[in-house]
Amino acid sequence: MRINEKQLELVDRQIKNIIKSGNYFGKLYQEMGITGAESPEDFERLPFVDKAELRNAYPLGIQAAGDEDIVRIHSSSGTTGKPVIIPYTAKDVDDWALMFARCYEMAGITKKDRIQITPGYGLWTAGIGFQAGCEKLGAMAVPMGPGNTEKQLQMMQDLKTTVICATSSYALFLAEEINKRSLKDNICLKKGVIGSERWSEKKREYISKELGIELYDIYGLTEIYGPGIGINCSHQTGMHYWDDYIYIEIIDPVTGKTVEDGEEGEIVITTLVKEGAPLLRFRTHDLSRIIPGECPCGSPYPRLDTIRGRSDDMFKVHGVNMFPSQIEELLGAVDGVSSEYKVDIAHDDEKNRDIIMLTAEAEGRVNFERTGEKIRGLFKSRMGVTPKVVVVSVGTLPRSEKKTRRVFDHRDE
Repeated sequence: MRINEKQLELVDRQIKNIIKSGNYFGKLYQEMGITGAESPEDFERLPFVDKAELRNAYPLGIQAAGDEDIVRIHSSSGTTGKPVIIPYTAKDVDDWALMFARCYEMAGITKKDRIQITPGYGLWTAGIGFQAGCEKLGAMAVPMGPGNTEKQLQMMQDLKTTVICATSSYALFLAEEINKRSLKDNICLKKGVIGSERWSEKKREYISKELGIELYDIYGLTEIYGPGIGINCSHQTGMHYWDDYIYIEIIDPVTGKTVEDGEEGEIVITTLVKEGAPLLRFRTHDLSRIIPGECPCGSPYPRLDTIRGRSDDMFKVHGVNMFPSQIEELLGAVDGVSSEYKVDIAHDDEKNRDIIMLTAEAEGRVNFERTGEKIRGLFKSRMGVTPKVVVVSVGTLPRSEKKTRRVFDHRDE
């Protein structure tokens, strides 16, 4: 989906504003002789931006508006290196809330709903984004934030919450707790808006069944406003994204070349009207594809497929490249195995070889030894590597209120 004329006009304006601001990218564009973008070819010559460059500009080197116009900052949730700080103008904050309200509406959520918000508040964009969108929509916000599960369940029952907003990991934990306490008949949930991390089909099915709700994937990242730049509709045929605020292209993560609609690659996002920290051609490292054609729902907004993983999530054992999504698909094919797992990779110095251990959860009704053998066989046939497999009871592995880390590489420790 090549950039259209209106989007190109907005990008050209962004470039001129960035150069005028003299920020990190304004200086870079001047050094490269970039003055604007009058054609799709001009746009495609713009350099890609990645998180490393944003860290180089720490703390406020990417700010493109005056201090008097900045009303808020947010920071990425990453745990390595310098944080990325993103400044917002009042218009940025309002634009984000408007996009988020569109997401709620796309999910069939109305002013009559009561929305329980469990993601964290503060520098992280999640909680405050969910709340701002809720208020823009005119629905009732129940701003719980993460943790305090007893209070979460109490408010969910007493206030008759109809929508839950959460990471998939915390939604799973709440579903398990509701199941364990036999509270399903006491709650009024109808929909769940889930974001922040990729999740398997098996986990989706469990949460939907145990809570009795429709689930919607919401997309976003701190560098590009936050969650709320896209969501799937009731037809579940991909996530509609707001192409009047962002332009999305899909590239081959190795060559950097744009791929055709329908082909999988890395999502690259350009902000079209952002003022505080506009970003052009930002490499997200998220893997997906643009779905060609029109959605059955009739929305004119284009669609992204479900996020398949991240290009930087890949790990290598015995020369074989693997992604967490492959492991999730494999486990999804084994009866009785839950969505939760952990991978540990280490080096056996004595044998001078890498070893991989997969810990998976399974329901008590299945034989753990035979289940482990089946997982091992599938792993070997699909990946070409034989892991050590440990099967444990459902609920053994830790649950998280935020994103769950599942791959632990001990080889560099």
